[in-house]
Formats: sequence, C-alpha cells, structure tokens
Amino acid sequence: MPLPPALDAVWRQMEAVRADVLREAERLSQAQSEWRPSDADWSVGEILHHLTLAEVATGKLTSKLLKDAGPGLPPFPADLAAFTPLPEWQGPREAPPVVRPEKGHAIDQLRADMKAARERTGQTLERLAAVDPRRLTWRHFALGELDLGQWWMLQARHDSDHLQQLRRVKAAPGFPGS
Repeated sequence: MPLPPALDAVWRQMEAVRADVLREAERLSQAQSEWRPSDADWSVGEILHHLTLAEVATGKLTSKLLKDAGPGLPPFPADLAAFTPLPEWQGPREAPPVVRPEKGHAIDQLRADMKAARERTGQTLERLAAVDPRRLTWRHFALGELDLGQWWMLQARHDSDHLQQLRRVKAAPGFPGS
C-alpha cells in the first residue's frame, strides 16, 4: 500500500539515513564495532544497538496507541502534506533505560537486527497510514507531547544524529584498522 505523502516523506528520510548508517558499519570487524574513543563514548556497536532499540520502541508505541484507540479513528487526511515540525532541543541527552545500548553484541547480528526492525517499521507505517496520526499522542521524556507523525520524524532525526556520532567514532584517533 502506498503511504500518504507526509508519511512517505518520513519513510524516505528514514531509509536514506539508515542506508548511510549501514554503509558506515558494512565492513567493520568485531573489534572495530566494540572500540570506544573513551569510556564516556559509545562504540559503533552500541550506537547500532541503540538505534535498533529506539526504532523498535517507536514501533511498539505506535502499535499500543493504535490498539488503545480502537476502531473509529479518522482516516489519514488526504490533504496532509507534512507533519508539525519537531520542537527544538539542544545537544545530546542520556538515553532512557529502555533504549540504552548494551556492549558486546556481534556486529553481524546488529546489522541484521537493524534490517529486521526496519522491515517491521514498514509494516507499522502501513498500518499508521490508515488513520490520522495527529490524533495519537505520547509524551517524550525531553520534547513533551508528540503525535505519531512527529514520533516517526524524531526517529529519522535521531538516526541522523547518531550517524554523525558513528562517523566521529570511526574518525577518532586510535580507531582500529581492519
């Protein structure tokens, strides 16, 4: 099922950023995926794990809100060209426990998990395309009340922010050679 334009724009942005993330992680060894520039920094593997956890959490949130709303939600507005922009925020924040990454996952499994999560996201967005996502809201720990369109926009922005973090890790002095 084709996505409505506003949701399709978010999907395309998510797909473009995810392709860049996977390209950056494509040929990394296990040692490279576990290396950290400092004890305070995440490794590439932890970044990948965090991105997957965050995407899965947004998918679960979407499923919960759709289920709780039940039937009778208004359909996706045919004239909705874009979602309300996200509120601004400054700098990185500590990840909530539900999306805090773990160390030591196999790099091949991390890449596979990211791809599987994205496949499920496609299915979730197809379900979301049937209703007006602006009617379904949930409070973000730092940004306040967001509707589901904004939650998925945040996912794309979040991936983009962590793509830059991943690139900084790979460019840091001491990053192991292949």
